[in-house]
Amino acid sequence: MNASRARTWIMNYVSSKIVALAISFLAAGPLLAEEGLPVKNCTFCHGTSAQGYSTAPRLAGQRSQYIEKELGGFAEHLRDNPLSKKYMWNAVANLAPSTAHDLAAYFSAQPPQAANDGNRDLVAAGKNIYELGIPDANVAACVVCHAPNAEGIRDLPRLGGMSYAYVKGRLEQWNEGFHSTAAPMPMVARSLSAPEIDALASYLSFIE
Repeated sequence: MNASRARTWIMNYVSSKIVALAISFLAAGPLLAEEGLPVKNCTFCHGTSAQGYSTAPRLAGQRSQYIEKELGGFAEHLRDNPLSKKYMWNAVANLAPSTAHDLAAYFSAQPPQAANDGNRDLVAAGKNIYELGIPDANVAACVVCHAPNAEGIRDLPRLGGMSYAYVKGRLEQWNEGFHSTAAPMPMVARSLSAPEIDALASYLSFIE
């Protein structure tokens, strides 16, 4: 056996072992938290402390009613942006309503941390949009639905401290025509300019 064939054989052998290990891991069932919930399955994308990343939102401290509603929205394919379709549709396909409820309660009880990743020079402009809206564009103040400190109300999400990149991305997706479980948001986003989206997302990222 020459060196090239030997390398190929070794690579194929190692790959087969990795695949076998992955299959056995998946067959063992979901990784469970102490509460008996498949929390670690969620933290693969949302972070070990559920603080989120630029493409996956922070779940820690999010309103439980909102998380539960969004899980239902994924299951019903109401959220149709590319990452939702690629990951979340399958992730919740077999999720029992009772488990969705318990997951929502678990993550809402985790302490959130502000992302602090926006542009500080845009904070004042973003705060103005959040608190006063944009009357000339018929955009209502965000505070009306998301509360004074962006902590959310009932099943309307907490926005305070969310990642700049994530909030910006969601507003841009609605601007492009993707759907939401909250009917007004695509319409609101389409009324925002790119600089206004930048300012709003920056401001929200710094709210504790």
